[in-house]
Amino acid sequence: MDIRKVKKLIELLESSDVAEIEIKEGEEAVRISRVSKSVPQQMHYMAPMQAPAAAPAAAPAAPAPAAAEPESASKKLRGNVIKSPMVGTFYRSPSPSSPVFVEVGQHVKVGDVICIVEAMKMMNQIEADHAGVVEAILVEDGEPVEYDQPLITIV
Repeated sequence: MDIRKVKKLIELLESSDVAEIEIKEGEEAVRISRVSKSVPQQMHYMAPMQAPAAAPAAAPAAPAPAAAEPESASKKLRGNVIKSPMVGTFYRSPSPSSPVFVEVGQHVKVGDVICIVEAMKMMNQIEADHAGVVEAILVEDGEPVEYDQPLITIV
């Protein structure tokens, strides 16, 4: 793809409210995003996310203690625990310049988006499955999360 086209796309992105654009021309593709802070995190966290998948032989050796740990941790948590449906990166807002989806003490309804878990460059919105008040946000913005890891508690 011609560099002049890429520069033109960057100018187009900067002059609009679009956060990200991806263009494909034949076999070539370019993705331009305003979310510059998350790009290094994505690149940084991609290797650790792929490493456990490469070594599944070690996991079956001790599945009982690993499974019991998250279970006992969630029992200690009060209220309804929203857990990560996948391995990925936790984000509290749709972009670094956007406000967060929820704060501690905020009332949420069933179906309200409460966070995003990015997995394989796909932004997956996580919705509240219970109505109530957000009691705790258990993960920091931009941190990697595991499958079934508690993210947010709602009481």
